[in-house]
Amino acid sequence: MKNKFKYLLALPLVASVTLTSCDKDDPEIPNEEELITTLIYTLRPEGGGNAVEFRFTDLDGDGGDAPIITNGTLAANTTYSGVITLLNETETPAEDITEEVEEEDEEHQLFYEFSNMSFSGGFDYADADGNGNPIGILTTFATGTPLTSDLTITLRHEPDKGAVGVAAGDITNAGGETDIEVTFEVTVQ
Repeated sequence: MKNKFKYLLALPLVASVTLTSCDKDDPEIPNEEELITTLIYTLRPEGGGNAVEFRFTDLDGDGGDAPIITNGTLAANTTYSGVITLLNETETPAEDITEEVEEEDEEHQLFYEFSNMSFSGGFDYADADGNGNPIGILTTFATGTPLTSDLTITLRHEPDKGAVGVAAGDITNAGGETDIEVTFEVTVQ
């Protein structure tokens, strides 16, 4: 009798485990966030010259070791073409997350915020998604007079690309979720 009583007590526990386990009707998470360990912003001066590379690497993610950040120096009164590379270097070979951003271009936008930057020719997105909205993997801008500025690069997932100012690169009304945000120090001389 004692064994039957134990069995009857255990039955609700087994039923609850069975009911809460995964089954084929559980929702799937579409486009789960990718791990981005490395962001590289490469700037090439128009007309030739050496490229300048800004690099952020954080292989252990948030917490743990501090990220490695390489800042750069740009020439004054010069126009640059820029390209972003996003990687997951915890995999071998490294996974190129930039490809995913390009494939899901309508769901992503990179934003570039300068704290004290003088652009003689302005800052422009040089790529667009299927709807004609900016992506930000490719950019152009012209430096002005010598100065130092912070440059914050933010990748947003599912921003509202139709919101006020977003197409011009204003992150204020973009919404969405931040996939990565990195701040570099830029010196113009």
